[in-house]
Amino acid sequence: MKNKILKPEFFDRSAVLVARDLLGMNLVRIIGGKVERWKIVETEAYEGSRDKASHASRGKTARNTPMFGEPGTIYVYFTYGMHWMLNIVCGKKEHPAAVLIRGLEGCVGPGRLTKKLKIDKDLNGKILGVKTGLWVEKVGDISPKMKIGKTSRIGVGYAGPVWSKKLYRFLLK
Repeated sequence: MKNKILKPEFFDRSAVLVARDLLGMNLVRIIGGKVERWKIVETEAYEGSRDKASHASRGKTARNTPMFGEPGTIYVYFTYGMHWMLNIVCGKKEHPAAVLIRGLEGCVGPGRLTKKLKIDKDLNGKILGVKTGLWVEKVGDISPKMKIGKTSRIGVGYAGPVWSKKLYRFLLK
């Protein structure tokens, strides 16, 4: 089976399911006219406005508006005054859920991967696809024998004892 670009319907589900299912797929980026493919090896889910670790937990703002968009919308935000973070919106429109892409094979760390793939605010609010120059591809048949780890998310202690402990971080081992 050849690589297949994921359509918005893939993302029209729970962010937790999408985060797990993205492991082993390719994040594809056009950089300087060249197509580059990177295997997704680490993700984190943020599941709606009830999720106290989510940017949407306090309602819609200028910063998080893309999270309320269509499934497959790109949500890029700036953090710690130095790093861009790449997220993909999941679920129904107006349900602010997203998956943070935390790591790619050979490039671990959400700030490192956006720097390497030249991802910044210019992609914020756009839909994944060839026109945008950023998309996700299913790579053949994903092996059911893939070893997947689940842990709590990183850096969300502020979300309290329940939401900070949710096993919403997924790693391909």
